[in-house]
Amino acid sequence: MRDTREPEEKEKTVPRPSNAGPLAGLRVVELSTEITGPYAGKLLADAGADVLKVESPSGDPLRRWTASNQQLAEHESGALFHYLNASKRGIVADLEDQADRDLVRRLVADADIAIESFGPGGALTHGLDWQTIHAENPHATLVSISAWGGAGPWAERPSTEFTLQAATGSTAHRGLPSRGPVGSGGRIGEWIPGVYAAVGGLTSWLSARQTGLGQHVDLSIFECLCLCMTIYHDLNSQFFPGPLPQAVDTPSIEPAKDGWVGLCTITGQQWKDFCGLIGQPELAEDQRFYDAKARMEHIDYIHEIIHAYTREHTVDEIVELMSLARIPANPLGNGKTLLEMDHLRERGIFIENPEGFQQPRPPYRLGSDERTLSVQPAPRLGQHTDEIRAELARPSRALPEGGGPLPFEGLRVLDLTAFWAGPVGTSYLAELGADVIKLESIQRPDAMRFAGSVMNEAMWEFNPIHHGCNSSKRDLTLHLDSEEGMALAKRLMARADVIVENFSPRVMENWGLDWETIHGLNSRTILVRMPSFGLDGPWRDRVGFAMNIEQVSGLAWLTGYDDLPLVVRGACDPMGGQHAVFALLLALEERRRTGEGQLVEVPLMEPALNITAEQVIERSAYGEFLEREQNRGPAAAPQGVYPCSDRDEMDASPGWVAIAVATPEHWEALRRALGDPEWARNPDLATAEGRRASHDAIDEELRRWTSTHTRQQAASILRAAGVPAEECINSHMLVPNPQLEQRGFFQVMDHSLAGPVRYPGLPMRFSGLPRALRKTPAPLLGEHNEEILRDELGLSEEEIEKLRESKIIGTRPAFL
Repeated sequence: MRDTREPEEKEKTVPRPSNAGPLAGLRVVELSTEITGPYAGKLLADAGADVLKVESPSGDPLRRWTASNQQLAEHESGALFHYLNASKRGIVADLEDQADRDLVRRLVADADIAIESFGPGGALTHGLDWQTIHAENPHATLVSISAWGGAGPWAERPSTEFTLQAATGSTAHRGLPSRGPVGSGGRIGEWIPGVYAAVGGLTSWLSARQTGLGQHVDLSIFECLCLCMTIYHDLNSQFFPGPLPQAVDTPSIEPAKDGWVGLCTITGQQWKDFCGLIGQPELAEDQRFYDAKARMEHIDYIHEIIHAYTREHTVDEIVELMSLARIPANPLGNGKTLLEMDHLRERGIFIENPEGFQQPRPPYRLGSDERTLSVQPAPRLGQHTDEIRAELARPSRALPEGGGPLPFEGLRVLDLTAFWAGPVGTSYLAELGADVIKLESIQRPDAMRFAGSVMNEAMWEFNPIHHGCNSSKRDLTLHLDSEEGMALAKRLMARADVIVENFSPRVMENWGLDWETIHGLNSRTILVRMPSFGLDGPWRDRVGFAMNIEQVSGLAWLTGYDDLPLVVRGACDPMGGQHAVFALLLALEERRRTGEGQLVEVPLMEPALNITAEQVIERSAYGEFLEREQNRGPAAAPQGVYPCSDRDEMDASPGWVAIAVATPEHWEALRRALGDPEWARNPDLATAEGRRASHDAIDEELRRWTSTHTRQQAASILRAAGVPAEECINSHMLVPNPQLEQRGFFQVMDHSLAGPVRYPGLPMRFSGLPRALRKTPAPLLGEHNEEILRDELGLSEEEIEKLRESKIIGTRPAFL
């Protein structure tokens, strides 16, 4: 039932039931289908929100979906639907009917957050547009999910997540030049935006609590993929000449004696140690091969050397040896092996859905709370319609608490994170008002400053990824191995609302900074820890990067060629960072209720397991083993990349166009675009099953047609007819882009060394906030040392100078 207490009563602290989540009392109306919106709703429901799923009389199409094309009974829903919609309540409403439209509008007027994916103009058609909702409930938040964003020259452009990947430049950058580019599998482009939708909705809700006014959150899936499926390649294009070559990582997923093993060497030291461990120390003596691009240019030579070792050893042998040397290594995960991995079993990652199959638990742990998540069954179609109708009431709203629209204004965050996943999460907080201090040292700066940086006298200030995920922060250096440095760090910790770190677990412990110590400094502080594999379990001390997480989670298993799985490259970092923000918002809600901080654990692996859950679900529900099919997939047929008549800028290979036919309407549009050739009139091709059975023949016909057109011509002809099609652009060529430019996605700021830099923004527009939210460019190493030590900690100029002389602080890496 809705909370109808008076505002004065709502201000009282009322303990929630012991089995309720941090979002108990939050009402969400989900007007979304398929994966993106329902995943946002799942995250909120798992945290205790009351999520009302509104479906048409025919139901969410995902009810009839299985990736393995199972024949479902008439009223049976597929396992993925049960996973994404567990613990929600369901209501049926026909939005073509005025009475039902009025009912849904009243539901939204009662809600805190509504999530819709009707597409541009769709909400207006149903009388659920932002202006109408805001007029009836000024407190409510509306999250609108669309492919390109709610407005702009490409807003109505036909698309699927496969073609959106191509439009970012991600597809063209992945794969072997001799075999053509490869998109990422597993419908990843539908999962990633779901966490952004959940975080965006909570962000607006928190803002409304301060101001009394909700906001419209206009989320672009394309912009989400620009951030998550390219490694800040537009920033990279401003630091390095292009275009980017098509490539695979080396070492990465390599053949072992008994299967595939996942490897990665991000740092120069890791490459050197790797060469030594495989018995090839002389390979490390060749300075060229410290550059991953050079390894790609000599890939046959490098592979011959690596495979001579890996093919003679088992996966377990390789992983054990590499792990001892702190080189990231792991087995390859898929729907079968994930359920067998000792680390995942010991940590209890997989739990049972009420329908009897295995699914991952929520990708975070809050505090020492060991409550088992009570997963309630997904609703039958319209199961709670009468119950929800009976609850309709106008809730009284608490009075605004005061404050501006930036929800994190006044929040003090001490950021100990490095590389990408942690910094991109804290960057979100900084852009929305938090005071984020990035803590490094000149003895050990954030290593991302050196990975793929411009080779100049200040290379640590010229790294695209560092720029992309550290803007709006202040930077302080402190040598934490010294007594003075640690004492100053602890003073900052005692003042912090939030501390975030993503080291392997032993680092904080070696510093004596366990949870008990942090809590003793300030009982209200929230400590967010983001180790790769978790704070306990057999793999706790293993190091890992995004590529390792892609390898072990199953994401790489569905990406690549039939005989060669490939990493996606980086998606797990920003996606994991956003899940950490989500978990932090839950902890802040708990602190609001109890006054106490808590430990929050968000292992990078667990968000990835949540978005690759379908492999384990299909295996445990139906006994099916999902495998990659290069550019084909179960959601569209035909689907692929096809060679065109123009040549690639880099190596004179063909240009490519990505095409996906996901609906009967797309198929009819494809026939029109091609002039309705005789082969396409075959009635067997009118169904997805028929087209999938004839995929080889259709591909041959499409290749014949695309080879007579440039990629731009082919994509334009197909889109004009209504077919999702995009050029496989080089990601260095993302700009100019009229859609991104009209939506104000980029923000140019002057960096003191790099000059004007074009930074990407958030993938969502908040109606109550300026589009340009970045306050300052990425900070220089130690740029704010004096400001923070003087103004925050009260040190004198003499004390600061002494710290500088003893190298406890500084602005240049000590080893240089």
